[in-house]
Amino acid sequence: MTGISTNLIHSADKLSRVSDVIPPINVTTTFKYNEDYNKLVTAKDSPKDGIIGNHIYSRLSHPNSETVEKLLESILDGNVVVYNSGLAAFFAALTYFNPKTIAIGRGYHGCHGIADLFTRIKGLKQIALEDDFSVLEKGDLVCLETPVNPDGKVFDIQHYAAKAHEKGAFLLVDSTFAPPPLQHPFEWGADIIMHSATKYLGGHSDLLAGCLVTKDINVKNQLVEDRIYLATNIGNLESYLLIRSLRTYELRLLQQSKNADEIVKFLVSNKHKYPHLAKVYHGSLQSEDYVKRQLPNGGSPVLSIDVDSEEYAKRLPSKLKYFHHATSLGGVESLIEWRALSDPTVHPTLLRISVGIENIEDLKSDLDQAFSSDI
Repeated sequence: MTGISTNLIHSADKLSRVSDVIPPINVTTTFKYNEDYNKLVTAKDSPKDGIIGNHIYSRLSHPNSETVEKLLESILDGNVVVYNSGLAAFFAALTYFNPKTIAIGRGYHGCHGIADLFTRIKGLKQIALEDDFSVLEKGDLVCLETPVNPDGKVFDIQHYAAKAHEKGAFLLVDSTFAPPPLQHPFEWGADIIMHSATKYLGGHSDLLAGCLVTKDINVKNQLVEDRIYLATNIGNLESYLLIRSLRTYELRLLQQSKNADEIVKFLVSNKHKYPHLAKVYHGSLQSEDYVKRQLPNGGSPVLSIDVDSEEYAKRLPSKLKYFHHATSLGGVESLIEWRALSDPTVHPTLLRISVGIENIEDLKSDLDQAFSSDI
């Protein structure tokens, strides 16, 4: 079987329209129709999948958006539709499934914001993952983020798939915090997978993108058609940047995962030295059997910590040299965020850490000096 890195460099080679080794940025918004008038097909008579491979207008599709989809399909276990952000992907999923009720757990507050929009405009009922699923009906949706934002806790995909399918509902898994090869949600019963490609797939904190992954080509075709009217296709420049990023994706992700595991071990083993450090959160600290089954190749590169006061949480980032105080995650540079600045749902003592690819000893030394300093 061809490896991830090989696929992400070569699986879309056949789509290249030029001799350039690196695909060019296609800045055009519109494309010439076929010069052979015998091959022209009216919009009314075009097949359902006629958008794919038939570039007309870049809001519909363009060469680099389809190259990105082809590359991602080589590693994400299904048919991929790309969007201009992770939230656009989630919005598209809710539009496609159009559930009467969703069960949604802890996770990215932006997804909850979109769910609230659907509740406001069409009366979507929301329940928690801990609630009684007997209210779910055929066609409803269970939304599971695992590992979850911001603390990285891992949930049992197989458990929630069984609960959803028992009621005829679908399971959407947001796997942003653990993309392949860390986690493969289809193996555990997911019906559709979502990624914020802004994070690890992008990896350089310089693009916005998202994607949905489905096993059913008919679902992909419908999502592509829906995307025309949602106006959420990924842009030309962002596609180019994402193609660039995917060439080093496996190297980056595995190093970030390894670094995060090392930092978790370091903080836990030295917790007695840092009186302000109250708790460390990460999937590797869980004892449930399903964690290792779902994440056999390493944990998420995101962890969180609780400190003993809001004031200390506010000040700690300023003492770090190699962890930028900024939101988001997944870039090659390490970040720390006093999470209350961007997420109104968290406790004000929580800090989220996105681990980069820097030398691990430098990162550990930086954390040590920050926790040991007189803040």
